[in-house]
Amino acid sequence: MTVFVQIEDFDVGAQLNKLRLASPSIGALVSFVGQVREFTNNGLNDGDSINTLTLEHYPGMTESALQAIEAEAKSRWDILDSLIIHRVGTLKPLDQIVLVAVVSAHRGEAFNACEFIMDFLKTQAPFWKKEATSLGERWVEAKPSDDLALKQWQK
Repeated sequence: MTVFVQIEDFDVGAQLNKLRLASPSIGALVSFVGQVREFTNNGLNDGDSINTLTLEHYPGMTESALQAIEAEAKSRWDILDSLIIHRVGTLKPLDQIVLVAVVSAHRGEAFNACEFIMDFLKTQAPFWKKEATSLGERWVEAKPSDDLALKQWQK
């Protein structure tokens, strides 16, 4: 179970290969990569072009929250390992923001755990996002669809 919050970009292939080759017990690797979109789809300036997206976090608290999300996924599914890399700082369209990867003996466990981690990360992890567009800057609000996705995992 590994968490990184960093400014630097990451090599998806290298990270997945490292995770995949860690154990001969691994039969499945599921991953998600999120990147900065060119256009907003949330808020008052719907469809406005994004120049940059700045992600802020509270060091220490953010890593702890991500580790707790990973631990919860491990308690629900039989996963062998997971990886979360989340970038902070100022990013441009097409820049990678997040990598979530999960390995397990079987694909179902890995798919469920990866989706769970991403849904909780989107709604529960302490990150703040500010978009800079041609119309100015604005903080990104939580989306109702993210809250709905989270509800499927409530016990």
